[in-house]
Amino acid sequence: MYLVTLMGNIGIILIIHLTSSLHTPMYIFLSHLAFTDICYASAVVPNTMVHLITQNKYISGVGCAVQLFTFSSFGSTECLLFGVMAYDRYAAICNPLYYGTIMTMRTCNMLFVTSYIFATVQAAIQTGFTFNLYFCGSNIIDHFICDALPLIRLSCSKTTTNEIIVSLSAAIIGGGSLFIIVTSYLWIAITVIKIPSSQGKRKAFSTCASHLACVTLFYGTVLFNYLHPSGDVKMRQDVMASIFYTMVIPMLNPLIYSLRNTEVRRIFHQLFTRRITFHLSFVQN
Repeated sequence: MYLVTLMGNIGIILIIHLTSSLHTPMYIFLSHLAFTDICYASAVVPNTMVHLITQNKYISGVGCAVQLFTFSSFGSTECLLFGVMAYDRYAAICNPLYYGTIMTMRTCNMLFVTSYIFATVQAAIQTGFTFNLYFCGSNIIDHFICDALPLIRLSCSKTTTNEIIVSLSAAIIGGGSLFIIVTSYLWIAITVIKIPSSQGKRKAFSTCASHLACVTLFYGTVLFNYLHPSGDVKMRQDVMASIFYTMVIPMLNPLIYSLRNTEVRRIFHQLFTRRITFHLSFVQN
């Protein structure tokens, strides 16, 4: 799964970087999403694989803090990028004549840089408050990653502030991004309904289908996991949800986008065919 995640997301980045026709806001945001998926999965999966292979299931305090910070920052970045991509689709479908004016390169740069900064600050606050807690009992984390909620459950300190921070982070980043996504797609739905031709409706829907599928998968599991900081959900369910959004979703995202996006499929086919042709001519010579 990790190899598929790396190959799929690196493939998306390379295709977008090497193809000048894909240097548009939608694909630039997609390349940043692919980069985030690589970092997001890499913050968790290699360490988990080492633990499974060696049966040495230990992690240092510093290593735990670094994992929490990187996992939280790139996870939050992914949430924000989904919101940014939804706004981009709204601008393209609902305001096509002004799209070039609205989504300039300067605006795109500002949007993804702001997403990275906001997510990093959030992760730093959450990591700082988590490792300010006093741990006096068991040092066994009932999880496969150093996540905020399992660490909070181990603490002997009063954890009300930390639980509030986790909930606020989920509400501001996850909820704020979800609000942008829902609002954007409501306007998109209204606009698509007004399109007279069925072909136009299908084209508008096809540009959003991949994004909607990825958003549904990601938010379904993340919200399930993080909106219950008081331990209302059993730990096993938390772990299963975490496995899904840290390992499965980063693997599925490039597959969903490449399978659903005709432009990416077409360019991938051209590159693949060109390489096969070159290889065959080289063998013949």
